[in-house]
Amino acid sequence: MTLLVVIIILALVFDYINGFHDAANSIATIVSTKVLSPFQAVLWAALFNVVAFFIFKDHNVANTIAKTVHKDVITLPVILAGLIAAIFWNLLTWWYGIPSSSSHTLIGGFAGAAIAHAGFGSIEIEKITKTLSFIFLAPLIGFIIAAYISIVTIVQNIWVKLAVIMVTVALTLLFIDFNPIIRWGLLGMAIIFCISYLVDALKTPPSAYRTANMYKRLQLVSSAAFSIGHGGNDAQKVMGIIAAALVANGNIASLSDMPNWVPLACYTAIGLGTMSGGWRIVKTMGTRITKVTPLEGVSAETAGAITLFMTEKLGIPVSTTHTITGSIIGVGATKRLSAVRWGVTVNLLWAWVLTIPVSAGMAMLVFQLLKFVLPT
Repeated sequence: MTLLVVIIILALVFDYINGFHDAANSIATIVSTKVLSPFQAVLWAALFNVVAFFIFKDHNVANTIAKTVHKDVITLPVILAGLIAAIFWNLLTWWYGIPSSSSHTLIGGFAGAAIAHAGFGSIEIEKITKTLSFIFLAPLIGFIIAAYISIVTIVQNIWVKLAVIMVTVALTLLFIDFNPIIRWGLLGMAIIFCISYLVDALKTPPSAYRTANMYKRLQLVSSAAFSIGHGGNDAQKVMGIIAAALVANGNIASLSDMPNWVPLACYTAIGLGTMSGGWRIVKTMGTRITKVTPLEGVSAETAGAITLFMTEKLGIPVSTTHTITGSIIGVGATKRLSAVRWGVTVNLLWAWVLTIPVSAGMAMLVFQLLKFVLPT
C-alpha cells in the first residue's frame, strides 16, 4: 500500500509538472499578443484546465494510456520507474526551454519500464504506433485547420466569411460524434465569432484599431477552448497511469471502476501546475516560431482546440505542444513561408522524435536500479 501511495503522489506531481511545463501551450499566444498579462493568462488557462473535468467524462485517452502495456505485466515497480523517468525528462526539457511532449514522455517511460521488466512483447504495438503517428499528424492537422481559419478570416466579403464558418462547423458536428457539451460549445464559438464579425462589419467607417480589439476579445474565447482541450487530453494520461496502478494493486478490477477522486485530483493538479507558469517555454512558443497577432492567435488556438477535441474523442493521446506548434506554424505560413523561423521548428522536431525513445531508455535504467531495492 505504501508503494501505491508513493506512485499516486508521483503521478500527481507529474501532472503538476505537466501543467507548468505545458502552460506555455495555453498562454503563449495570448501573452505575446498582450491580450492578457502573464499572471492573468495563467489564471485564465488554469481555470479552464479544471473546467475540462465537467466536460470530458468518457476517459478515452486514459483508457488508451492504461492499455499501452499488457495488463498481466503491469506491476507497481514498472509504473514507478516510468514515472520517475518521465518526471526527470520533463524537468530537464523545461529547464532548457524545450517544448517537448509531456504526453510522450509518460508513454515512453511506461513502455520502457515494461520492456525492461518483460521484453518488447509486453507493450501494445498498435497503441504505440498510433501514438507515434500522431507526433506528425497532430501538428499537421493543427497546421491545416489554422491555415484554413486564417484564410477565411482575411476574406473581405462578410457574408462569404459567415457562410464558410457556419458550413464548416455544421459539417464538423455532423461527422464527428462529440459529446453534447462540446457540440454546443463549438456551435457557441461559431456564433460568437459570426456576431463579432458582423457587428464589426456593420460599423462605419472601417477601423483597423476596432478590428484588432475585436480579435483580442475573441482570443479570450479561443484560448479558453484550447485550455479545456489541454486539460481534457493531458490530465487523462495521468488518470490512466493511476488507474493502472490501482488495477495492479488489486484495488479495482478495470478502468471503468476508477473512483471519482482520481479524475478530480488529476484535473486539479494540472490546473495548479498551469498557474505556476512555464516562462522558459513561453518565449519559444510565443515569439521564436513566428510573430503572432491577435487575429493569428485566435486562428492558432481555435485550430488547436478543435484538434484536441477530435483526438480526445478518438482516444488518441496527442501532444498539446505538438498541436499548438503546428497551429502557430500554420498561421505564420499563410502570411509567407519566410515568416516561420524554420530553424527553430527543425530543432523542435528533433525534440519531439527523441522524447519517447529517450524517456523509454531512462525508464529502463531506473527499473534496473529499482531491482536492488524493490521486488519486481
